[in-house]
Amino acid sequence: MGLKVFISGQKFFAEQVLRKCLEEGHDVVAVACPLGDKYIGRLASINNIKIIPSGSLNGDTCPECDLGIAAHSFDYIGKRTRYKPRFGWIGYHPSLLPRHRGRSSIEWAIRMGDPITGGTVYWLNAGVDTGAICCQDWCFIHPTLMSMKPKEAARELWRTKLLDIGVDLIIKALRLIDRGEFVKTPQDHSLATFEPAISDERLPRPDALMIGAGG
Repeated sequence: MGLKVFISGQKFFAEQVLRKCLEEGHDVVAVACPLGDKYIGRLASINNIKIIPSGSLNGDTCPECDLGIAAHSFDYIGKRTRYKPRFGWIGYHPSLLPRHRGRSSIEWAIRMGDPITGGTVYWLNAGVDTGAICCQDWCFIHPTLMSMKPKEAARELWRTKLLDIGVDLIIKALRLIDRGEFVKTPQDHSLATFEPAISDERLPRPDALMIGAGG
């Protein structure tokens, strides 16, 4: 049947999510990405899909759709934006939530010597990576990665394992939702860990600015 979806993301991961959505027959109503993005932005342009510039996504600019997908999103998905799609939003986090919440989850798994990690598609809520789990998958962290610098090892683990796991899980989630199966398994917060971002890069938050201004 197919869903009407909106994707907020960037880089190769978001491009692959968009490509798979189109292959699966979903109607991608628009994407939010940086202007000039050569991955998802280019693919969206080829397919005549509307592009919302990153930094401008909020409850007003988010289009009407069934589901929002955060795929390495450059935009903060605020409350008004989360409530716009009929079924809400899902996102991919490269860890076995509730372990390693936070923006540098792969590198922290390396730094802490975890033998196993994985990925989680979860339902976005007001917390940081705290939403109910839709689906998960796991992989080993090969011992050779532990001899590399953590940042380089994290990039390698993302490239060889966690990127593909993420794309596959998002498509699995879409298939479930399209069948009317809304899997929402609460996270066990007693098992949660949260580590700070190793980089200081921050997301634009137009919804938060609007709320602060009384909007």
